[in-house]
Amino acid sequence: MNDRVREFYDDLAADYHLIFEQWDASVQRQGAVLDALIRSYYPDPNQRPKVFDCSCGIGTQALGLALLGYRVHATDLSPKAAARARAEAERLGTVLTVGVADFRDLASQVPGQYDVVIACDNSLPHLLTVADMEKALASIFSKVVDGGLFVASIRDYDRVLQEPPCATTPMVFDGEGGRRIVFQVWNWRNDGRIYDLDHFVVEQRGGTWKTECRTTAYRAILRSDLSELLRAAGFSEVTWHRPGETGYYQPLVTAVR
Repeated sequence: MNDRVREFYDDLAADYHLIFEQWDASVQRQGAVLDALIRSYYPDPNQRPKVFDCSCGIGTQALGLALLGYRVHATDLSPKAAARARAEAERLGTVLTVGVADFRDLASQVPGQYDVVIACDNSLPHLLTVADMEKALASIFSKVVDGGLFVASIRDYDRVLQEPPCATTPMVFDGEGGRRIVFQVWNWRNDGRIYDLDHFVVEQRGGTWKTECRTTAYRAILRSDLSELLRAAGFSEVTWHRPGETGYYQPLVTAVR
């Protein structure tokens, strides 16, 4: 992960909501799913766990939890994404503290520890080397209280790697200003695990179409490999939760410090 990732999300921040059919509804839906998962580990209704979203983007999950009454601190590598999350909290009338941090170095950039740390939306696979993943998980581990919970989501790379795709199915949405089309083109490198992703948002404006293309890179990681790395970082009770069980759009993994 390097400046290219930060630049990708800086550039995407203003348009990030366009990848959802209805972003506000997605915020509420993802918050509800994560709330149910967190509550399975913290069942006491009088206990409101303190949450840290260490890869918040423009706030999709952090805002959803804040709207449910959680105390949430959120950081992102991208200053523009973090600023957008702060603005969205104000728009939605909820409380969210926001900062800028690299989740490979949270110990020096974010004070304190949290009951729950989350890293969703396939953020961990931006780490293209095992060394960087180990560094990030050790950093995240340092922010979780003893007995606390880590929650992450990644693409279903176990399925993806069975027949690596070259693109995603275009999604077509109708908006106030016209239609928009969202899709990705994947360019696999020779190792068969890292791919460069071209992210397209095509918007209809009046009688013309505007195309935005932004590029970043991911490393496809198997669930078993991430589980092993989580245990090596010191986590236990590593458990995978499939979309059919949770209603979340990606596989979720939980781990306990």
